[in-house]
Amino acid sequence: MFYKTPNLLISLSLNYLLLKRFIFPLFCALTMVGCMKINHFEKNVEIPEQQWSYTFQPEFTFEITDTLAAHNVQVVIRHTDAYAYKNIWLNIATLQPGDTLYKTERFEFNLQQTDGKWLGTGYGDIWEIRHPLFRNIQFKKKGFYKIKLHQIMRDNPLLHIMNAGIRIEKHS
Repeated sequence: MFYKTPNLLISLSLNYLLLKRFIFPLFCALTMVGCMKINHFEKNVEIPEQQWSYTFQPEFTFEITDTLAAHNVQVVIRHTDAYAYKNIWLNIATLQPGDTLYKTERFEFNLQQTDGKWLGTGYGDIWEIRHPLFRNIQFKKKGFYKIKLHQIMRDNPLLHIMNAGIRIEKHS
């Protein structure tokens, strides 16, 4: 019995140390993050069967309430490493509050470096890249905005694109 008591005390000390040094700070951090206001919008849409057809045009609606703050707008593309091209061409249509007609612009986004390495972050054969669309932009009107993505590559459908999306965050 005498020999088991020190082991029990050591075990209790280690558990207390673990609780004090790791679990309690983690709990506090998670509680603080849960109370913070998130200053961004992000939505990604799955491309059916990883085949982006001309007729599939994901649309994203978001609300702007602060017209004084500057924002960054990014296009998010997730693809597999079987994607056949180094870039992607998109028509991006935007609709401001109160407008009835979309304003459409054409953009090219590189997905590979010149040496053939994929840009963005990868996990296995899946790659995600966030391309800046607009930096430090101020939305002039409060209300709901819409952004529509339309792939305009030569291939229809465009293979191995998994998701397309929009991310909007306050400029820091």
